[in-house]
Amino acid sequence: MCNNHKNIPTRVLSVPSAKAPFEQTTIKRRDLRPDDVLIDIKYCGICHSDIHNAHNDFGRGVFPMVPGHEIAGVVTAVGAEVTEFAVGDRVGVGCFVDSCGECEFCLRGEEQFCKKGVVVVFNSIGYDGNLTYGGYSQKIVVKDKFVVRIPDGLDLDVASPLLCAGITTYSPMKHWKVGPGKKVAIVGMGGLGHLAVQFAHTMGAEVTVLSQTMNKKDEAFGFGADHYYATSDPATFTKLAGRFDLILNTVSTNINVDAYLSILNVDGTLVNVGLPNKPDQYNVFSLFAGRRSIAASNVGGIRETQEMLDFSAKHGIAPMIEVISADQVDEAYERVLRSDVRYRFVIDMSTL
Repeated sequence: MCNNHKNIPTRVLSVPSAKAPFEQTTIKRRDLRPDDVLIDIKYCGICHSDIHNAHNDFGRGVFPMVPGHEIAGVVTAVGAEVTEFAVGDRVGVGCFVDSCGECEFCLRGEEQFCKKGVVVVFNSIGYDGNLTYGGYSQKIVVKDKFVVRIPDGLDLDVASPLLCAGITTYSPMKHWKVGPGKKVAIVGMGGLGHLAVQFAHTMGAEVTVLSQTMNKKDEAFGFGADHYYATSDPATFTKLAGRFDLILNTVSTNINVDAYLSILNVDGTLVNVGLPNKPDQYNVFSLFAGRRSIAASNVGGIRETQEMLDFSAKHGIAPMIEVISADQVDEAYERVLRSDVRYRFVIDMSTL
């Protein structure tokens, strides 16, 4: 039951303006409503989209901002109507914290497409008119329907990046029916890519990694890749012409779309899950030649996120992480932009 938690103060890492250094400050979380869960955050992953928002790359930043949407922690209190969670439960919170619950997409468990507009965990205006603050924080209050259970087979620090990087790569593979007999290429071997390789391999696909250099070849094979090619070598695209049923593009920079379309089989699809700053360009003839498609995929809904966590625990799928302290976040952002991380930073919130 809720024990009169009123205006719960919590330490946070906030960025006061675009590209400014992080500061340790205090905010107040809302009173627990009947359907709320109070979570002590143990770990929060760093995602490239955190950096995009903190740098205001998309021009929608509201400051001061508390980023973070890969949240893993422990329940410390629940509202009077909460039945699915209890104090002591190991839980996670991903990219969003509210939706209308009534539209066709919410009703089928795809809250990310809510017609009223999904409320993102940070830098978003909630239905109550208040700005949301994310997981670079010691505590968070979240509606119970947007909390997922972390299986015992996953440590909290390792589970953290699965709440975004994991579901972002798992969801399109389920949608495009990755499985035995499918040839799948993963573009990029970073925070998203190294998880995508593990999911595709476990689902039974033939997996190829396409990375700029050969530097991560051994690691890719360790994660389950069958083949590895360097995209900096022009011969790669000639050699792989017409091969793949699905290409999952995980990088956050612009690619030569026509070159990648050329290595799709008939009816193949190039699915983008990375978010480049500038628009991509392509030639319609690259699609026309093989009835190919270009698509993008958002994160999955709450139901699918729980499915992904259970799948990961069952099959031993886990991100490779580097745990950092709260005072290392600025440096971590710089390192992400230099691709200097194997493969995901996770903040230890006990250091805040």
